[in-house]
Amino acid sequence: MCHGPLREFSRVPVCRDCLHEPAPLAAEYFCVSCRTPFLNRFPLDAEGRCALCRSGLWGFDAAWCYGAYEGKLRELIHLFKYGRIRTLARPLGDLLSNALPRDQRFDLVVPVPLHWRRRWRRGFNQSELLAREIARRCGLPVRRLVRRRRSTRTQAGLSNSARRENVAGAFSMYRAAGSQGRRILLVDDVMTTGATAGACAMVLKRAGARYVGLLTLARVDRRFRAPAGGAPVARRT
Repeated sequence: MCHGPLREFSRVPVCRDCLHEPAPLAAEYFCVSCRTPFLNRFPLDAEGRCALCRSGLWGFDAAWCYGAYEGKLRELIHLFKYGRIRTLARPLGDLLSNALPRDQRFDLVVPVPLHWRRRWRRGFNQSELLAREIARRCGLPVRRLVRRRRSTRTQAGLSNSARRENVAGAFSMYRAAGSQGRRILLVDDVMTTGATAGACAMVLKRAGARYVGLLTLARVDRRFRAPAGGAPVARRT
């Protein structure tokens, strides 16, 4: 990543400085449920919830992430996901563990699934490797309760409503009995709009899950947007 020499023996071809550079997502205002960051308190109600949480559009009950999907964290995720460096699962699992509140208790961990064609091309499901890392640290079982029953278009470039429409009906349960009455930790690598994870969570809820929390490495921070050829501009909400 930094093109410096590796001075320590490791199965991960990334130096210690680059591994430790990603910082936790920081903001003065967060939604108390989905942890979306905001520039001011205006989008939040008296209980601290954002409009999406108030309207119930999320399928999950709460969401946590480690950092913003940018900089070194984005590079690490790309090396892991597209560069197929599976050994990054362990250090990235450390970041996931730091993002999960210590007072939360779950019965099992469920990875967000890939369609079998995409999994075959990539050779693995990055979300499942991350799920196994956090499950090992928490002493929890990992279960493939959700399957992606149809392939979907890539979510990149789609609007929020188009993303939700794209994944609508794309997921179903393997074994409905596995989620009944359970507190489930759903794990993915990146949260963009939450459409994919929300669709998975809704499937788990319909199958009887009592609580679904979403844990991701990173999320797209929409507080700032960069116009073409210009510097980032702060959004009001």
